[in-house]
Amino acid sequence: MFIAEWNTDSLLWLAGGALLGCIFSYFWTQNQQRKWQQDKASLLKQAEADAALLLSKANDQARTETESLRQRVQQELDSQRNEFSQKEARLNERESLINRQLEGLVNQEKMLQNQQSNLLKQQEDISLKQQELNQLTEQRRTDLENIGRLSETEARELILKEVEQSTLKDAQDLSRKLMEEAKRDAEGEARKVITLAIQRFAGEHTFDCTTSTVALTGDDIKGRIIGREGRNIRSFEAATGVTVLIDDTPNAVVLSAFDPVRREIAREAMSRLIADGRIHPSRIEEVVHKVEEEIEETVTRLGEEAIYRTGIPPLHPEVVKTLGRLHFRNSFSQNVLNHSVEVAHLTGLMATELGLDITDAKKSGLLHDIGKAIKHDMEGSHAVIGAEFIRTHGEKDPVVNAVAAHHDEVPHTSVYGILVSAADAISASRPGARSESMTTYIQRLQNLESIGKSFEGVEKCYAVQAGREMRVIVSPDQITDEQAFNLSRKLARKIEDEIQYPGQIRITVIRETRCIEFAK
Repeated sequence: MFIAEWNTDSLLWLAGGALLGCIFSYFWTQNQQRKWQQDKASLLKQAEADAALLLSKANDQARTETESLRQRVQQELDSQRNEFSQKEARLNERESLINRQLEGLVNQEKMLQNQQSNLLKQQEDISLKQQELNQLTEQRRTDLENIGRLSETEARELILKEVEQSTLKDAQDLSRKLMEEAKRDAEGEARKVITLAIQRFAGEHTFDCTTSTVALTGDDIKGRIIGREGRNIRSFEAATGVTVLIDDTPNAVVLSAFDPVRREIAREAMSRLIADGRIHPSRIEEVVHKVEEEIEETVTRLGEEAIYRTGIPPLHPEVVKTLGRLHFRNSFSQNVLNHSVEVAHLTGLMATELGLDITDAKKSGLLHDIGKAIKHDMEGSHAVIGAEFIRTHGEKDPVVNAVAAHHDEVPHTSVYGILVSAADAISASRPGARSESMTTYIQRLQNLESIGKSFEGVEKCYAVQAGREMRVIVSPDQITDEQAFNLSRKLARKIEDEIQYPGQIRITVIRETRCIEFAK
């Protein structure tokens, strides 16, 4: 019974404890849920705040990067716009230049066509006048024979005299026109003749340009140079290809040769033999061979230096070597290699102004006189020889034509030849480039003035512009306008026949008529 009662109480206590436990568990669970809800709400608020902060930072960074990107894009667009504007300006400038050149060519073509049509018309007029003149001459002859009862011979003489007087002016006008046409047609051939003459003839400069003098330590060395029965001098001449002149000049021996490189080799070899003192055939051959090798290296180095100074790409080795040989040539005391470099720079500057290829222009200027360094056994002018030489070594056609045509010996197929001709004239004619002795200069001026005064009707004659121009003042009472034209032509012919001079001389004949009257 006690056990039964205890079990019932226990059960009640257990049931009450269980109920309390359930109630406690419920409230505790509710409390935990409220805490979780609060924590959840707090976490959500914190997450929303963090998300808002991150979003704000992301927006700020995005705006900053967007602004930076926009500025970079804008700068690139501005740079491209400026570059396009510059290119467009250059293209417009070149287009305008081409248009002007094209317009000039069209105008020249129209002018030539007009001149041709005028000449044809004048020729037809002359033919008609000649026919009319023949008819009038026949009629006049018949009338004179009938009226004056003159013989046929007398009538012919009278008619011819009248016709000669009446047609003198027409004949002079026709002569002037024919001379202008002849000058225009013969200009190229005349330049060719002048170029060949300047190239092949040096006049008073021949001795200076073809000889070298070697100083001796004493006259006793001359016998050692000659050797026993002349074997040393013969060996030296055979090894070097020059002529050794030993005369009565004290302490000097003269070496003569047309090839300046061979002459330089001979001069250097002779100087070394004299300094060494051992002069015999085997030693001569040894020294000459060594000097030849050194000169070959010097020639190559000079050619490379000229190319470097000009600023063009490397050329063929044979072209470089031949170009370096120009260092040993002079034209009226002007070094040909330095002259070629100067012409290259001038041609490049003009090509820059015209928008042409600067490299081809400089090549044309640098190589324009390379034919002067080629062996003398080749026939033809230096321009044609040089052009053929560089063509065989791979140069382009515009450069080859520029070299061949810079003296107008062949037609110009590109503008480079015209630029080289202009630069060549500028370099050769600048003051001090091709100097000459004062005696020769004064003598040429005196000869020019004496030739001008030798013609009848000339009052005064002056040689100006350092002898490059002659101005002749004639009496208007003795010389007519047509005779003044003929006088200038006669003066030019006489100067060409009697005087040697570099370049060309301009002749200006001045005829002035002053009509003075007083009103009283």
